Formats: sequence, structure tokens, C-alpha cells
Amino acid sequence: MEWLSFHALLTAMSDLNDFVEQHGLKVSKSFIENESGATLKRPELFRLLDVAERGDILLVEQVDRISRLNTGDWESLKSIIASKGIRIVSLDLPISHQSMRSSDGDEFTQRMLSAINEMLLDMLAAVARKDFEDRRRRQAQGVQRAKAEGKYTGRPEQKELHNKIEGLLRDGKSYRYITDLIGASSATIAKVNKRIKEVSSNHDCQNSP
Repeated sequence: MEWLSFHALLTAMSDLNDFVEQHGLKVSKSFIENESGATLKRPELFRLLDVAERGDILLVEQVDRISRLNTGDWESLKSIIASKGIRIVSLDLPISHQSMRSSDGDEFTQRMLSAINEMLLDMLAAVARKDFEDRRRRQAQGVQRAKAEGKYTGRPEQKELHNKIEGLLRDGKSYRYITDLIGASSATIAKVNKRIKEVSSNHDCQNSP
């Protein structure tokens, strides 16, 4: 799972909103995806694609937020997006901003901008995938080295995230509310909720006559 800190999530949303305001755009719907860009199993992305209409702009903070996919999956996703007539605009790819004005100028200019934008998206998606694979490989090597040295203790629990989730659960917030707010997956929320119930159950047993 891919997780952003609460601060990073707020910063990304602020940057997107600032961009929209600066360019005189209107946000139809906002989506926060909790799954990694390295998989096609991304419910929020496909919910977006389902409700999007031809000519809509899919605005993302960075290209790697939409794709760290392997070549086959990236081509499949691109095909779906193209069939829907959706334009991808990424804050970190200035030339993609030109597609917001695709109705301006002659047809040749429009096609050239579209071709250049698609080529650069492909390049950045390939770089994002390589970075993902390199990090996975380094992490695996680090784990193997730690195991060989007897220092591996497993993946540390994300205590700050879990504490936030626990506080929101105790306030009666729903899974969906927590997911939208801090980007935690349902599985992580369920894990924290189970722990809360176990602690509560143990406390009740200790206090029973």
C-alpha cells in the first residue's frame, strides 16, 4: 500500500486546488486513491474513470501517482483513458498543461501537443516504474542483509498513523471518512479497530467480578 502522511496529503490537495484556481478551472469530483500506483487494482481510480465524461481533465500531483505500472498494465490503463476521451494533466509535467487549451489553435498544433504529451507521460511512467523496482530491490537486499546479521525484526508498525486512526475511530468516524482524511487503507483501519476491541475486551474481563 502507498501511504502519504497527513501533512503531505494536505499539501498535495492544496497544490492541486491552487493550480485549479490559477487556471480558472472547475473541480467536478475529487478522489483519494489508497492503493499503490504500481497496481491496476485501484478502486478510486476506476471509480473516477467510470464517472468521467469525454473531454474531462484528470489532474494529478505527479505522474507516478497515476502510474508505476509495468508496460502491459500501463498500456491497458492508457487505452481505457483514451477510450473515455480524458486528458491527463500533471503538475510536474508543464507541457501537459497545454492540453487544457487543446481547443485553441489549429488541428496540427493540437495533434503535436498531444503526441509530445503522450510521449513524455510514457517516459515519466517508465522512470517511475524503474524507481519503484529499484527501491523494492534495495529493500529486499536490506532485509536479507539484516536477516543474515540477525538484526531483522520485521516491518515496524506505523505508530503515528495507527494513533491517528485510533483517535478517529474512538470519535465514531467511519472507515470511509478516515480513508478520505488520512489515506489509510481499510485493512489498516480494520487492524487498528480489532486491536481497540481486544484491549476493551481484556479490560472488561479484568474488571468483571
